[in-house]
This record gives sequence, C-alpha cells and structure tokens, in this order.
Amino acid sequence: MSDVHLNIRGRIAEIRLDNPAKLNAFTVDMLARLAAHLDTIERDTQIACVLITAEGEKAFCSGADINGWGDLTPAEFARHWVRGGHRIFDRLARLAKPTIAVLKGHAFGGGLELAAACDIRVMTPRATIALPEAAVGIVPGWSGTQRLARLLPEPVLKEMALFGRRVSAERALQFGFAAEVGEDVRGLAETMAARVTELSPRAVEIAKSMIHAAQGEDAGAMIEALGSAAISASDDRNEGVAAFREKRKPTFSGQ
Repeated sequence: MSDVHLNIRGRIAEIRLDNPAKLNAFTVDMLARLAAHLDTIERDTQIACVLITAEGEKAFCSGADINGWGDLTPAEFARHWVRGGHRIFDRLARLAKPTIAVLKGHAFGGGLELAAACDIRVMTPRATIALPEAAVGIVPGWSGTQRLARLLPEPVLKEMALFGRRVSAERALQFGFAAEVGEDVRGLAETMAARVTELSPRAVEIAKSMIHAAQGEDAGAMIEALGSAAISASDDRNEGVAAFREKRKPTFSGQ
C-alpha cells in the first residue's frame, strides 16, 4: 500500500515516499500524508534538518499518478489537484528548517517539482530529471515552470518542458541544481544534515528566509516574518502587550 512515512531520529527528520509499485508516483492520499508530516515537523522545534527520500533505487518520484487526476473535470483538476499540490510543495519550500532531497533514482514531473522545493539535492550518477507532462497533454502544475526557472538555465528548462529531454545527474551538478553526485547519496545527505545540527537554528532559519526573499520566494511573507521576529524582541513590544493587559495607554521608548 502506498504511503508517505515520517521518521524522526534525534534532530533529523526523514519523509520517505513509499509507492514503489508506481515508482513513488503521488496519489491524493500521499499528498495529504505529506501535508500532515509537514505539520508535525513545523511544530517540532527540536528538528534541525529534513531529508526527503524514496523507497527503491529506480525512481525518487515519477510524478503524479495519472489515476489520481485523469478523470477530474477541468475545474476539479485546476482547483483541487494543481492548487492543492502547489500549496503543499510551497509549504515544504518555506519550512524554517533546511531540507535535502535524496535522489537515488529518476525525478520526473511532480517528483522533480518536489525535489526543487527542497533547499539542496544530492543525486546518484544514474538519476535523471525530466518534465514529461506534455507527453500526456498537460503542463507542469506544482511549480515546474516557476521555481525551476530560478534553479535551472532557461534553455535547459525548455529542453525538458518543450522537447521532453531528460537531464543527467552530471549536467544537473554542472548547473548547480544538484549539490553533489555520488553512489552513497544517503550518506552524503546524512553528513550534511549532521552538520546542520551543529549550527545555530535561528541563524539558519533567518539566513534561509533572507535568501528566499532575495529570490522572490514569497518575499512578502518572508519579510513580514523577519520583521515580526525583530519587533517581538523590542521593549516597545513588551510595553504594548503590558499596557493592553493593564488597560492603560502605552509609553513607548523606541527601544
């Protein structure tokens, strides 16, 4: 039975896709399970880093299961399948904790979009990435033409989306889409994650937010979050809260 599992070991969390019979293709239930695990991770302040992995060696994720969306009406397809998946992948991209996609196999369509929502990616030499949506009469719907446009050169993205070409791990490394390529990608990812646990969680979180804001990744929300964090440490914030509770006029110091 397909599923998405969450395993937390110390300060490192792992989300594992487990639908190997269909090359880990996303179903509606898997999307819902992914969203639930993101809820858990967001609430757990002890988690420092998140790995996104998949069962099997052949495919990290082959995309979205056509049986999950093939019979939907145009309105259902746009409103529920596409927008729903987009919201979940955006949540992954906006996690305060660093994320690493571990690609032991191919990442196609929605699988590539899932990997793109992570902060970095590690790949085996045999893994490839592709956007095959046009072959079944659709277009990328979970940020394939948006987030990937910031991660890959435009001609390469067009190779995949317009010409149906696969991109090798070696080329992905050259473009910076992959952080590293090696046989033991799990070991690479765990070493990176272990290093994160030695760093300041708040410094990592704020640095990630600043980088995302510079890239236009929901810049408004990022800026407001950073501003709110800064103001919450001020004397004026404490005075405002105290005055509200004491039903008096606040005296702000500007500190």
